Amino acid sequence: MPGLIGKKIGMTSTFVGEDGKNVACTIIKAGPCVVTQVKTEDSDGYNAVQLGFGERKEKNTPAPLKGHFKKAKTSPKKKLVEFAHFEGDYKLGDEVTVEIFEEGEYIDVCGRSKGKGFQGVVKRHGFRGVGDATHGQHNRLRAPGSIGAASDPARVFKGMKMAGQTGNARVTLENIQVIKVMPEESLLVVKGSVPGAKGSFLILEKN
Repeated sequence: MPGLIGKKIGMTSTFVGEDGKNVACTIIKAGPCVVTQVKTEDSDGYNAVQLGFGERKEKNTPAPLKGHFKKAKTSPKKKLVEFAHFEGDYKLGDEVTVEIFEEGEYIDVCGRSKGKGFQGVVKRHGFRGVGDATHGQHNRLRAPGSIGAASDPARVFKGMKMAGQTGNARVTLENIQVIKVMPEESLLVVKGSVPGAKGSFLILEKN
């Protein structure tokens, strides 16, 4: 199996390596996930395995999804994700645990970043403002400055760094090191930070 679905628990720090260096790390509740659908080239045109994670209330589950989960002989799940390029023979109802990962290996972590709302160019793009607070510039410290030329081309080019919606986007961090695997608690400890707020869903994929 190339990956798992997880949930971000929070951040802490731990000692790693022979020199006992203290590094920041993220704790992720990874699985257990249930195989809710197996797609093949004959039936769907491509090969993939769909995994389900997180419990969902029966009354809040649409009728078609109830049948979908009933076919897999499992309870309704909150999050469904497809994984392609898998190895092994998986069947409906099979359980995939955090043990597919090994300590020391590198994985890709995908999540939805924290939404910051409408922000200016200083917070959104790291601008430092126009000049300093001297020479009469009392209100230009966080201003974007010029955004284009004059009558030619008489428009603002696409992709111009300006104020706007910040965060709340799908972000993938590659080559995140797995520090520790705890199968008993279905926990995964990875080095550094990962996208998303506490409690948000994450997609963990092997390289």
